[in-house]
Amino acid sequence: MSSPLSRRGFLRTGVKGALAATALGVAAPARASGQRTLPYPDTPDAAIQELLDGNKRFVDKRLTSFEEDLAILKQNTVEKQKPFAALLSCADSRVPVELVFDQSIGHLFVVRVAGNIATSEMIASLEYGAAVLGTKAIMVLGHRACGAVDAAIAGKPVPGQISQLFAPLRPAVESAGPDVEATIKANAKIQAKVLATASPLLAGMIADRKLKVVAGYYDIGTGQVALLP
Repeated sequence: MSSPLSRRGFLRTGVKGALAATALGVAAPARASGQRTLPYPDTPDAAIQELLDGNKRFVDKRLTSFEEDLAILKQNTVEKQKPFAALLSCADSRVPVELVFDQSIGHLFVVRVAGNIATSEMIASLEYGAAVLGTKAIMVLGHRACGAVDAAIAGKPVPGQISQLFAPLRPAVESAGPDVEATIKANAKIQAKVLATASPLLAGMIADRKLKVVAGYYDIGTGQVALLP
């Protein structure tokens, strides 16, 4: 029969053991990798689903990425990275990509530019993510109230080199303007198509079913990301 005293002794022993293990540098099994508590998405469909699942956690205000051991994450990603998905996102400060998808260090390969346009530099970066780092999916993420799209629709004089953004946005403006939200969604789909067709490297990976390119829309009011058909 166990007594309260013996149980307390057992607990003290367990705590001491845990502290000793920590002192010796032995991590607890649940924290051994420090990278992911879920299976690593190894297919395009699994990568997209992980993004959507993470966004649902973000919307529901039950983030899990902050529970990961950041010290171990940093240590394990100093020499290498293995993101499971890539994002072509707008540079808008209201679109914190890792937060939106509840992901931590080393999980996402993110390139950002106003209007989430697939310029040659963006394509080159995403090719690197897919071919070298092994990302399984690329999402072009448009968002509600995108200033770049709004400015492209207005077509007014702008300072500096801001107007350089307008040319890649013209197809969406011509397709869906002057409705801003419709143009934002059209632009995300157009840029996704550019990625999937203009790059022979990405097109080949898509044909081999090693990669998927999708378009998404982030509602900065609700926090929800929806895939665009």
